[in-house]
Amino acid sequence: MSRKTRRWIFHFFMCLGIVYLKIGGLSSVVALGASIICNKIPGLAPRQRTICQSRPDAIIVIGEGAQMGINECQFQFKHGRWNCSALGERTVFGKELKVGSKEAAFTYAIIAAGVAHAITAACTQGSLSGCGCDQDKQGFHSQQQEGWKWGGCSADVRYGLGFSKVFVDAREIKQNARTLMNLHNNEVGRKVLEKGMRLECKCHGVSGSCTTKTCWTTLPKFRQLGFLLKDKYGTAAHVEPVRASRNKRPTFLKMKKPHSFRKPTDGELVYIERSPNYCEADPRTGSAGTQGRLCNKTAPQSDSCDLLCCGRGYNTHQYSRVWQCNCKFLWCCHVKCNTCSERTQMYTCK
Repeated sequence: MSRKTRRWIFHFFMCLGIVYLKIGGLSSVVALGASIICNKIPGLAPRQRTICQSRPDAIIVIGEGAQMGINECQFQFKHGRWNCSALGERTVFGKELKVGSKEAAFTYAIIAAGVAHAITAACTQGSLSGCGCDQDKQGFHSQQQEGWKWGGCSADVRYGLGFSKVFVDAREIKQNARTLMNLHNNEVGRKVLEKGMRLECKCHGVSGSCTTKTCWTTLPKFRQLGFLLKDKYGTAAHVEPVRASRNKRPTFLKMKKPHSFRKPTDGELVYIERSPNYCEADPRTGSAGTQGRLCNKTAPQSDSCDLLCCGRGYNTHQYSRVWQCNCKFLWCCHVKCNTCSERTQMYTCK
């Protein structure tokens, strides 16, 4: 069988599996399709592959959540030397950073939050089997004097957080300092989502009065979580592992300070290695470099040519932009526009 034929058969079964997953079918054909898909996804740990095969509908949502985290990472760091790009191994979670840096800490946290957010949203929308609205939030709230009760469809964030923990954390199979770092940052991302849950209410009463209210919990905007984690990135804690006296394996993390045994709090991101400067491309550290990046010649910000280009200088490109302007509606029925143009410059790092 030729390579081209094998590739065609693989894509056929993948498409067939996805079609059946989307319509909720769980026949033996779907199981076969799910098995093929799960075995071909790069970077899955054995436990993750098992979950993928048993919950094929969830793996699509997990992929969407991971991509949402990657997109948010790229948005938050679009003006920095590191713009959420790396040269590590490609997985369902994107390209992994090899260095246990602050950037890796943010990446793990935002993706763990993205998976939990996507799973919770899918449950609320009824598009994922085995979950739905939060059944515990029914009837009157304990503080009935406030005049509101639980109603509507509250997002079952506990299910989303639990699924994210089981699936995302399952890739940490090694017993080393990086594993402790990754697990800690995964939990930070999920806690930010949990604390960001919002209460929405609808008033009930005569003539628009608010005699009683029906309330439910909703997910926060994911952009909000991105900004919160970006703030935590700026204050991330440098830590080191404490090893067991018997087998010398890392058991927990502590602040990397002389004579200090304080553990990092469960709300702060942690890193074990200092970040490279990301100026030059380096496959060893996962740095893509800044050569060719667009920069701002005048603004004293992180995307300024002086900072982004690392002192190498920049190239100037001139081009003309043409568009229709000063458009007017003429009776009847014609629009007349002038042609405007401007000459502008663009700068890229050498």
